[in-house]
Amino acid sequence: MSRSHPRTRMSGIARLAAAATATGLVAAALALPAVGGSGAVLVAGTEALNLRPEELVEPPLAEKTTVYDAEGHRIAQFYAQDRQVVPLERIAGVMRTAIVAIEDDRFYEHGAIDVEGTARALVKNLTSGGISQGGSSITQQYVKQVLFNAAGTEKEKNAALEASYARKLQELRHAMAVEEKYSKDEILEKYLNIAYFGAGANGVEAAARRFFGVPASRLNLAQAATLAGAVQDPNATSPDRGAKARELLLQRRDVVLDRMAELGRITPAQAAAAKARKLGYKGVKQPNGCQESRYPYFCEYVRHELLSDPAFGKTRRQREAAFSRGGLKVHTTLDPTAQRAAESAIRKHVFASDRALAAEALVEPGTGAIRAMAASRPFGGSARKNQISYNAVADMAHGGLIGFQAGSTFKTFTLIEALKQGMKIDDGITAGAGYTAPGYATFTDCAGRKVGDPSWTVTNDEGSPGFKTLATGTWGSVNTFFMELQERVGLCPTVQTARSLGIKRADGEELREFETFTLGINESDPVTVATAYAAIAARGTYCPPMAITKVTGRDGRTTTYRPRCERALDPGVADATAHILSGVFTKGTMSGVGGIGRPAAGKTGTTDGYASAWFAGFTPDLAGAVSIGDPRGSQRHKLTGVTIGGRSYGSVQGASLPGPIWKDTMTAALRDVPPTPFTPVDLNRFGGCDVNCAPAREHPDDATTEPAEPATTAEPGL
Repeated sequence: MSRSHPRTRMSGIARLAAAATATGLVAAALALPAVGGSGAVLVAGTEALNLRPEELVEPPLAEKTTVYDAEGHRIAQFYAQDRQVVPLERIAGVMRTAIVAIEDDRFYEHGAIDVEGTARALVKNLTSGGISQGGSSITQQYVKQVLFNAAGTEKEKNAALEASYARKLQELRHAMAVEEKYSKDEILEKYLNIAYFGAGANGVEAAARRFFGVPASRLNLAQAATLAGAVQDPNATSPDRGAKARELLLQRRDVVLDRMAELGRITPAQAAAAKARKLGYKGVKQPNGCQESRYPYFCEYVRHELLSDPAFGKTRRQREAAFSRGGLKVHTTLDPTAQRAAESAIRKHVFASDRALAAEALVEPGTGAIRAMAASRPFGGSARKNQISYNAVADMAHGGLIGFQAGSTFKTFTLIEALKQGMKIDDGITAGAGYTAPGYATFTDCAGRKVGDPSWTVTNDEGSPGFKTLATGTWGSVNTFFMELQERVGLCPTVQTARSLGIKRADGEELREFETFTLGINESDPVTVATAYAAIAARGTYCPPMAITKVTGRDGRTTTYRPRCERALDPGVADATAHILSGVFTKGTMSGVGGIGRPAAGKTGTTDGYASAWFAGFTPDLAGAVSIGDPRGSQRHKLTGVTIGGRSYGSVQGASLPGPIWKDTMTAALRDVPPTPFTPVDLNRFGGCDVNCAPAREHPDDATTEPAEPATTAEPGL
């Protein structure tokens, strides 16, 4: 035999008696001053029900966080609840009228509790044996919504909605405190912002936009009546649930219109005209998260930045709550023009359906501001659509994976170290067809370990041995030259130079300090490499990558982010590096591709066996890095005998694809930016040669003249 609640076992006579008693108590104890009225009557019932105001804790409402580009355009939003809090003056008057008419028509006349309505509901509930009628004022409904939204567990949520007199009395106590604290307009504003309307819309602003595609300030009579009708049972009438729910919502709208006409708030003719209109539900999509952003890779970078920033909470859980519920306005560095340029250039050369994945980052020299992040594959979780669910442009700390080996783009760091140690542009080394370390002690890492490998020989896939200067060895990207050069300047100093420019592994592990470091054996990501090259463009000033400029909270307080730059290189060394790298376009591996019609410098990169290919380059105004490889595993799926962008490649090298993508990107991104020249190299310091001049029997290569041997458009070796 099932047990029913004790209240349901009361006899009909007992229930009527209780109803009469309770009605008397309520009529006496709940009589509170109307707005503008005189004092309240306090009787013994007040003590019996303990109806004294009790402060209501009102946590901030969950609001969506919005992310903006550098020009103030929205590029993404995040929310646990779709809500935008608006002041009452930004809610159409007809909406306010409709909600009061149907939910609490005496709202502006009674006190905290509508005695008539509550007594009527109490009698109905007692005689029916349960809670069948609410009788709640708008103030009481607001209290219930606050308690429900503040609940952290399902148990607490259920308690907030519990159909019991104990919960109802507690609700009344809070309502009394709310009425003492706020004006009627303030309470109505709070209620309209907290109420759930269905279809995932919380608050009237989100509901107006979701249902009808208009702000709450522009709601018409039929639309306002629809939303006012929805709050009674938003799950049953949620229009996104199908035809039956929409029919129920339409019926509720008409009930509201009839009630408004009955109360004289609108004329019968107005009610009839509004009832003749169709529901008009549009179901305007409200994007949520990076997957629905126009710029998903940049969005992911920003999201990870905020989730790792202790300014938004001590724990990740707190930061996630701040991000999805805190109503933040996040302003970023993304430049729409640069972003479009990167996306267009990648689409031109690499198809979204290709197995190979191209990724590009653009970074501003002198600030570290990330201006664009783009990739050839769409962001998402559908393998059928060839989507990827990680950040292909960034490191693991920002949603990426392990990246690709950076290849010969790392030779630049050995070049820089040679210039730091006093070598001149025409100083050089005679490079052989192969390089074998003389012994284990030939190279030592920064921990003092011997990492030379006399059993391994590095070769050049193309090019001939001979004397190479810092300039011609760089232009031709000669592997054996750079192995000899790294032996001369030291492995650890080269690694330290790379680190000073922000170079790190994409997976967050320590850099691999092996003898082939200069050949780019470490996996990296476009943001990291572009930022390192941006430091050269900024004459040696390294600025860590920066995606956020400011964050404004719901309270109006703003946290501003500024570049955190530091001197990494002597300006003269950076100028000399830029001078040499500019020759890559005219005398080196990019000569077949050409420059961009303004001062520019850069370095191609191809890894052993064509596992991946890169180009990293810069102007004084913008730096960028492009990588391409197969995300299924670059060592297992190499870029040989492949078709990319509808074109067949025997092998993909730095100048084959990444170089042209970089060129097209920079040409478009800087089209309206006046060219800025590089600072001329100090030839008194770096010009000519010193003790490492070409042997007398050979013609020395001069950085200011054409190289002795023909320039190649392909990357020789790594």
